[in-house]
Amino acid sequence: MAIRYWEFEDAALREKIKSPSIKDIARIYFDNETKAYRFSKALNEVKKKGALRLKDCGGELPQATWKRYLDFGVTVGMLKHEGGEYSFTDRYSRPLKNIATYIKAWMESSNGEDLEILFAAARIGKQQKRGGKAQQEHAPEGQQDVAAR
Repeated sequence: MAIRYWEFEDAALREKIKSPSIKDIARIYFDNETKAYRFSKALNEVKKKGALRLKDCGGELPQATWKRYLDFGVTVGMLKHEGGEYSFTDRYSRPLKNIATYIKAWMESSNGEDLEILFAAARIGKQQKRGGKAQQEHAPEGQQDVAAR
């Protein structure tokens, strides 16, 4: 976690609350741009729909990735998972009160954020399959004997 408390002191918080951004929230938890993008993508979908089922998640990320980042949101206390749906919660621990205030301001804001612009350095596409057995191309029957010699 990359919590920089000085950014959420009272004076700085008053300025930040005027224009809350999902990028600030995601950067609290992730230093990696790609992970921050994926987490913000999950939070943004929950914000748009109010409550999000795993089967309703878009195809731009694999289901396992959606689940991992939505479950991370549950772990840090931003989301709750009840009845098969993920939705925002307001149960925050006392030390994170100012961060919780900022998150709540972002949840209530109506500004549309373009995640591809906010996280320009993130790898957005799906990853290729890693590991496993390599696929070999089959040669025509006449060429198999030549390749075996």
